[in-house]
Amino acid sequence: MPHSPSTTPSGSPSSGPDGSGASGGPRVRLARGASPWLAPTVATAALSLVRARRSKRAALVAVPATALAAGMLWFFRDPEREIGQGRVISPADGVVQSIMPWQDGRTRVAIFMSPLNVHVNRAPLAGTVTSVEHIPGGFVPAFNKESENNERVVWHFETELGDIEMVQIAGAVARRIVPYVPSGAKVEQGERLGLIRFGSRVDVYLPKGVETAVEVGQTTTAGVTRLDRD
Repeated sequence: MPHSPSTTPSGSPSSGPDGSGASGGPRVRLARGASPWLAPTVATAALSLVRARRSKRAALVAVPATALAAGMLWFFRDPEREIGQGRVISPADGVVQSIMPWQDGRTRVAIFMSPLNVHVNRAPLAGTVTSVEHIPGGFVPAFNKESENNERVVWHFETELGDIEMVQIAGAVARRIVPYVPSGAKVEQGERLGLIRFGSRVDVYLPKGVETAVEVGQTTTAGVTRLDRD
């Protein structure tokens, strides 16, 4: 039988892009960048539970506070993954929202992430990060067409397929994108790149001549699902 998943603190060392832990079993940790939301929520829940034995008011607070803390722990989970095979793999957990041909011959694959998905994004290919650009914008729901103008971070990677563009787009609730990797860094395929807090979207632009292997409505897993077809 497989080992039970374990949780390690936020910011703890990764076991590597293949997703295997030191003991060979699957692991789940907390996402880097979660502390500003997670710490006060867990602290409030813990304090209310301690006081609940002596105070009815604290007991009333303890139930929703504990439920919220549990929800936050679930949302900010960052499971280890066994990286999939393929030239281009999904950078995000979610559902393929659209596949759109671009004027320059590229194909944009848009992946919508609901609040139930893992929100840590991963490198679609191995290569060098040539730029990480933050662009201010609005915060309409990520499934809305107007989300093109939302707050976003635009990534460019120099890879074996040439320049690859990836865009992290904030949603109505997800108002903070936390990049983990600076410009100039070399990344492995499937390596963690950053976090978008709460519901959001990630777009990947496949180079001209690269066909998609996914369909609209298909579920994707970051670091696992192949986006391109041979």
